[in-house]
Order: sequence, then C-alpha cells, then structure tokens
Amino acid sequence: MAYTPELSSRYSGILRRIAWAYGVPMTQAIEGILEYSTRFMDGKKICEACRDNSFCEWCLFKEGMAKRR
Repeated sequence: MAYTPELSSRYSGILRRIAWAYGVPMTQAIEGILEYSTRFMDGKKICEACRDNSFCEWCLFKEGMAKRR
C-alpha cells in the first residue's frame, strides 16, 4: 500500500456501511467505489493534470480502462 488517507468519522462510517451491504472489506469497498466513479469523471482532464506518468499502464483513467473493469 502506497498511501493511506485518513477518513473523517463520517466518511469512515459511510464506507463501513457500504462494505457491510456488499459483504466485502472496507478496502475492497473503496476500490469498487473508485472504479465505479471513474465512469463519471473526465478522464482526459485527469490525465492532463497527472504528475506521475509511471502509473499509466494500471490507471483506471487510461482510455477505455474503466469500461473494461
């Protein structure tokens, strides 16, 4: 794991409830949320603002990647 952001109690509680509802650990729930949310974001804008091109191969914003998941 590269980075662990701290969530507020409110958002940690929301994430926990989503995880319970789907019967998965919170780590899998947040991954699912991120994968799902990429479908609604402007991937081109994200890529243009990106500062780490070493990750492109695995990035969900890589053209067509979100649709394949």
